[in-house]
Amino acid sequence: MTTIDEIKQSLEIVPVPGIKRSVIGLNMVREINVSDGKVDILLASTGMITEQQDWVKSKIQEAVKNLPGIKDVVVNYSSIKAKELNKIDRIIAVMSGKGGVGKSLVSGLIAIALNREGYEVGIMDADITGPSIPKMFGIKSRPSGNEDGILPVLSKLGIEVMSINLLLPSEDDAVIWRGPLIGNTIKQFGEDVLWGKLDYLIIDLPPGTADAPITVMQAFPISGVIVVFTPQDLVEMIVKKAVNMARKMEKKVLGVVENMSYLYVPEIDKKIEIFGKSRGQELAKVSNAPLLGQIPIDPELARLCDAGEIERFDGDILKDLSESLRKILLTTSN
Repeated sequence: MTTIDEIKQSLEIVPVPGIKRSVIGLNMVREINVSDGKVDILLASTGMITEQQDWVKSKIQEAVKNLPGIKDVVVNYSSIKAKELNKIDRIIAVMSGKGGVGKSLVSGLIAIALNREGYEVGIMDADITGPSIPKMFGIKSRPSGNEDGILPVLSKLGIEVMSINLLLPSEDDAVIWRGPLIGNTIKQFGEDVLWGKLDYLIIDLPPGTADAPITVMQAFPISGVIVVFTPQDLVEMIVKKAVNMARKMEKKVLGVVENMSYLYVPEIDKKIEIFGKSRGQELAKVSNAPLLGQIPIDPELARLCDAGEIERFDGDILKDLSESLRKILLTTSN
């Protein structure tokens, strides 16, 4: 007799149209009953229009009917809000004390590093007025959804992404909103988006320590914060502001990342510190957190970001970041 576990395994190959993660991965399977060769499956209809529901139903019936001893498969849908289905193990917020330091770049690289380690990863672009994640990942598809939730868009490597830019008529449209509306949108990205089962959700915060970052810290069960900075004279004060905010909000600082740390010139085998002497180790001590990486100015990485192909990057930067993440994140719990 076919077991419920075997049925769940067969459903791992049934993708949800529009995102192409399985109904199991999105945590949409709510109940399975087996009796006398008949299988009854209750599925959440969250994020799917009628045509998508019909397609998924037929694919489930095809997959389960092929199992030994199964004579009939009945699939029913239930209306369930996205937030009731989301099961995210760890949420990592990436923040900076000021803009223009490469916070979105670091968010993207962290997500890619974790994805290549085999984890299910999502990125929430909470920088509502300056979203750049879709551009870096080459994502232009619009999310689909229904009254119960919105489906995120999947990157080429399978990273779930949600950004305000994916919901605008044009990616060049300006978001001219006041704080409360921005805060409500960020909350909706957590409650109304069907993230499903994720090992990690990376939240790319807006710069600074004002309304939007506060909203994220209060509205989400943040496992920890990673602070991004560049080697500049005022960097210590800026980093301290970000670190102090995280600690006042009772969030652990997992580590710091120095971006634009240097430019390596292979012809002369020399690192040139264009923006000043590196402060990485010094600010790690100030933050009482490990230095996770020192990212150089890399023309190839910049080119891939501009082309929407950041997931193709495979330099030593990513390998070093992956190793640092492995050391700190595997021991971090909510």
